[in-house]
Amino acid sequence: MSSHLVSLLFCSSLIVIAVFPNTITAQAGPPSPGYYPSSNYAPIEFEQGFRNLWGPQHQTIEQDGALTIWLDSSSGSGFKSLRPYKSGYFGTSMKLQPGYSAGVNTCFYLSNSEDFPGNHDEVDMEFLGTTFDKPYTLQTNVYVRGSGDGNIIGREMKFHLWFDPTQDFHHYAILWTPNEIIFLVDDVPIRRYPRKSNTTFPARPMWVYGSIWDASSWATESGKYRADYRYEPFVGRYKDFMIGGCASNDHLSSCTPPAVFRSRWGGMSKRQSTAMDWVQRNYMVYDYCKDPERDHSLTPEC
Repeated sequence: MSSHLVSLLFCSSLIVIAVFPNTITAQAGPPSPGYYPSSNYAPIEFEQGFRNLWGPQHQTIEQDGALTIWLDSSSGSGFKSLRPYKSGYFGTSMKLQPGYSAGVNTCFYLSNSEDFPGNHDEVDMEFLGTTFDKPYTLQTNVYVRGSGDGNIIGREMKFHLWFDPTQDFHHYAILWTPNEIIFLVDDVPIRRYPRKSNTTFPARPMWVYGSIWDASSWATESGKYRADYRYEPFVGRYKDFMIGGCASNDHLSSCTPPAVFRSRWGGMSKRQSTAMDWVQRNYMVYDYCKDPERDHSLTPEC
């Protein structure tokens, strides 16, 4: 696989500057969201919904059914869904590498980069590795019709979490409907991205991807700390894959896009909004809309 193609298959690699305090105060978990979208979907085995995309020698299925992928100085690894989708609920449980992981990007995301190189859409949940004394950062990102490497207009919101993602599996999900994108952690909404215009919302079919790769140039404190292969291999584990929604070849009459709440009109309940507000108030460490260094004429939804 050429290095150009591999670069298109990775999660977005944007250099950003945090504008929120980096200190996390220990607290109890978020308020109950009251509704749990993952309960609507039965987990599937990896082979039922995905295939290896690159780095097959760095990918294995464990006895417990978990997919393990890893990065070392020779390669990382990635996987891809068997079908593209035009909306849906896409989730997986992940457990991350403990210890030094700076420069390493472990992610689960939607993209059509192979179909529209240089002009693609993407919705990301990316774990940015870190040093021994700091927590992982979960970066969420949305961009539409990217104009090529280095010029993509990202819409990043970054979070620390109310738990240690290296200690156990936790469920991470993207819910994408024609009207909104909602990012969830253990069924708690952490971000809602509504459709405000056709130019700021992805509408073309996307595939589901996951990968682990070296993003040393930007991932950890804008590249200050890089991947250190004295600590290899860097391992990501995935299980309990969930896919529900509308494949790109489904007829509208035969497919109903999922909802994050019972309402067929979409949107979140009051309890879900309260839980999301709690997460953003206590654990959000970057919001592109509040970054004074950004050109907000390029992000009119702000």
